[in-house]
Amino acid sequence: MPPSSALEIGIDIGGTFTDVVCRHADGTLQSFKIPTTRANPADAVRDALAYMVKHWGISPASIARFVHGTTVATNAVLERKGAVIGIIATGGFRDVLEIGRGARREIYDTVFKPQTPVFLAARAMRRGVPERLDVAGKVITPLDEDALKQAATELKAAGARALAVSFLFSYLNPAHEQRARDLIAGLYPDLYVSLSSEVDPAFREYERTAVTAFDAYVKPVLDAYLTGMEKNLAADGVKAPLQIMQSRGGVCSAAVARRRPVRMFLSGPAAGAIGGAMVGKRVGADNLITVDIGGTSCDIALISGGAPMIRADGVIDRYPVRVAMVDVNAIGSGGGSIAWLDASGALRVGPQSAGSEPGPACYGRGAADPSVTDASVVLGYLNPDYFAGGALKLDPALAYQAIRDKIAAPMKLSVEEAALGIHRVVNAQMAEGIRLMSINRGVDPREYALVALGGAGPLHGCALAQELYMTRVIIPSRPGVLSAIGLLAAPVEHESFIAYTRRFDEARAPDVLAQLKTLDAQCAALMQTDGVAPDQVRIAYSADVCFIGQSYYLEVAIDTADPATMLDQLYRDFVIAHERIYGHAAESPARIVNLRSVHRAGGGITLKESDAAGGSARAKASRSVLLPGISGHVAAQVYDREGLPTDAEIAGPAIIEQTDTTTLVLPGWRAKRLATGDIMMTAS
Repeated sequence: MPPSSALEIGIDIGGTFTDVVCRHADGTLQSFKIPTTRANPADAVRDALAYMVKHWGISPASIARFVHGTTVATNAVLERKGAVIGIIATGGFRDVLEIGRGARREIYDTVFKPQTPVFLAARAMRRGVPERLDVAGKVITPLDEDALKQAATELKAAGARALAVSFLFSYLNPAHEQRARDLIAGLYPDLYVSLSSEVDPAFREYERTAVTAFDAYVKPVLDAYLTGMEKNLAADGVKAPLQIMQSRGGVCSAAVARRRPVRMFLSGPAAGAIGGAMVGKRVGADNLITVDIGGTSCDIALISGGAPMIRADGVIDRYPVRVAMVDVNAIGSGGGSIAWLDASGALRVGPQSAGSEPGPACYGRGAADPSVTDASVVLGYLNPDYFAGGALKLDPALAYQAIRDKIAAPMKLSVEEAALGIHRVVNAQMAEGIRLMSINRGVDPREYALVALGGAGPLHGCALAQELYMTRVIIPSRPGVLSAIGLLAAPVEHESFIAYTRRFDEARAPDVLAQLKTLDAQCAALMQTDGVAPDQVRIAYSADVCFIGQSYYLEVAIDTADPATMLDQLYRDFVIAHERIYGHAAESPARIVNLRSVHRAGGGITLKESDAAGGSARAKASRSVLLPGISGHVAAQVYDREGLPTDAEIAGPAIIEQTDTTTLVLPGWRAKRLATGDIMMTAS
């Protein structure tokens, strides 16, 4: 191996496996996967570092960059393990979080469940204090400081570790919220405080209150996690600063992540999309659908023009969270997803997963329920002796038994038929998830290439493409750890936005430019915290725009090159975007809702892939497999991916094995190893 100098480490913690990559100064990459330590995910990071020191001989002091994708913030919400928080609102509006929007998702349920995240703060943990601004941000009622202090004291006594402050129209004038923070800090400096004017400075009081409450809920948890992580790295000799992936697809320092923890939601899927975009650029494909199939979930993202689609808000555990994030559709379909029969006896797969503890039945750790991985073993797709590069031995007898007892016998099917049924169901679920991300948005998937990543992605890539009539499937050189590679490929990124409610006939270019300059100053301060020089920064502007009378808006890029035509061009671009997304548009009056500035630095990496000597591909073995639509067993040639020379072509049925995944080439498909190290599969 090359000398361990200027090393870059990317570690992505998933629900089943923790993916680790080490990039050397010459672009050479090393990678491996280890089971996620569910009780304390940080333990897997220490285990990974110890492995690299022991088996690769790296020196922790030589690590120049350490990037981490974490699910701590998301899991705190899903598992209800966040901090006890209190909410301080404008007098008379303490129940905004509970009232919500009035819309119900399950309108036919006989027992209504809360539609808003009331679990964040019950009514006893919410207070209203006298203060009021008007719709222009002017003070009507000054902040009652004594009432504010009393509210903070009561919430602190009730056990609150963090407070969310959300006053009406504070996004137009944050003075009252800022004063509230100063008063709270003077009384209780150990209390964490989140201000809505900083977390989400935009209109709609419910969404703003909810995301601010989420921010306060996860802030103590994330702070403790990052503090422990930094201490562990320092104790292990790592001097590089800790960087964290954000949900929007950029990384930031741990110091900035502590200030804005709500932006850490869904950081893992974002890294997968970044990695997919990098692979697409490498092979010359700008329009992609990435399918990241891990042990627990399947994360689907749309890449258009070489960049992941960004949405202005997301959903966490059914609740809206107004945070910009890579647009990912995450469904509970993965290699560890459990197959089961519903009350009518129909076969279902997921969303519950065997995870890493105990894992699928074939892991031999006591699980009795069959999973997708167990079906893959029974069908012959996986080599029991070479799973995860041989690090984990699978037991086919246990997989067979689990499917027989729980699925095949009750349905009066053979075990093989049941295993094929499990694959058919899970593939149909994932294909439907892809349709939601493409066809439902006016995108024809047949015009896109499918990028199959994750430990199980290449196993299902051909089947998903056939289901959607797609003709190209890209298998990255290291699909099983591409999310971790995406961490290293992501830029340092910071976003600031501000409410700017103006009709186009009222807006003035000099005022818009002045607002953008203010946002630039905020982003520049964050970049300085991350140690990024100003001359390395790339800046992009956008605005949220809607027609007059509309409730929802579209993000449209702003070209500031010519201030005289800037607003006219923004309006024209909005009309075009509206036509493309919704299928209609009109030359009607429109308004600007928010202005946004995004600063980026760095991003993109080159990888040096090894290449076998010239010649044709040679199979290392033959394995009997069962394939959909074909009666009886079929002989599939088995290839070692590391031995495939550039331009080698393989006709299906075939299996390509590597340490982090297995690729299934179905009949009617051809796989070609590209000079980049990636594999392009095409339907013949």
